[in-house]
Amino acid sequence: MTASLTPHDETPPEQPRGEPAERDAGRDEELRAELRQAAVVAGAVAVSGVLLGLLWVWLAPRVPLISDGKAVYLRNTEGEQAIGADGTFALLALAFGVVSAAVVFWFRRRGGIPLVGALGAGSLLASVIGWRLGVWLGPDADVVETAKAVGKGVVFDAPLKVAAKGVLLAWPLAAMAVHLVLTAAFGPRDPEPEPHWPGPGVPPRP
Repeated sequence: MTASLTPHDETPPEQPRGEPAERDAGRDEELRAELRQAAVVAGAVAVSGVLLGLLWVWLAPRVPLISDGKAVYLRNTEGEQAIGADGTFALLALAFGVVSAAVVFWFRRRGGIPLVGALGAGSLLASVIGWRLGVWLGPDADVVETAKAVGKGVVFDAPLKVAAKGVLLAWPLAAMAVHLVLTAAFGPRDPEPEPHWPGPGVPPRP
C-alpha cells in the first residue's frame, strides 16, 4: 500500500517561460529607450530656442519712438516695423521648425509617438524661450524711463515684442508637418506578409 501524496508533497508545475514573456520584456525595454530618446530630443530642441532669440534680436526691425516731453509717439505713424517684428519671428520659427524636424528624422527614422510628442513640446518651449530671450535682450521695456533718459525730441527704439501670440506656434506646427511628410515619404515600411500557399491536396482557406 502506498501513501497518498499530501498537498505539501506535490510539486507545483513550473510556469512556462516562453516567447510572450520575452516579447513583453522586449517591448518594455524598447519603450524605455524611446522615452529616453524623446527626452533628449525635447531638451535639444528647447535649447535651440536660444539661437532663435538671438537671431530675432539681430534681424527684427526696430520701431522708432520720440517724446515731446509729455508723451511718447511713433516717429513714423505709417511705418510697418511693428508687424515686421512678428513677421521676422514667424519666418525664423518656420525655418527652425523645418531644420529641427529634418534633424530628428535623420537620427531617428522610425519615429514613434513619444518622439513626435517630444518634438512638438520641445518646439513650443523653444519658441517661448526665443520670445522671452529676445524681449530681454532687446531695447528697454520701460518706455517712459527711456524717454526721460534720452530727452525731448530724441528718437529711441521701442521694446521688442510679439503682438500676435499665434506666431509662437509657427515652430511646432512646421516641425510636426515636416516630420510627418518625411516619415510618410522616406520612413521605414513594415514588411508585407508572405502569402500562404496550401500544400497539395489541401483546400485553400476561404
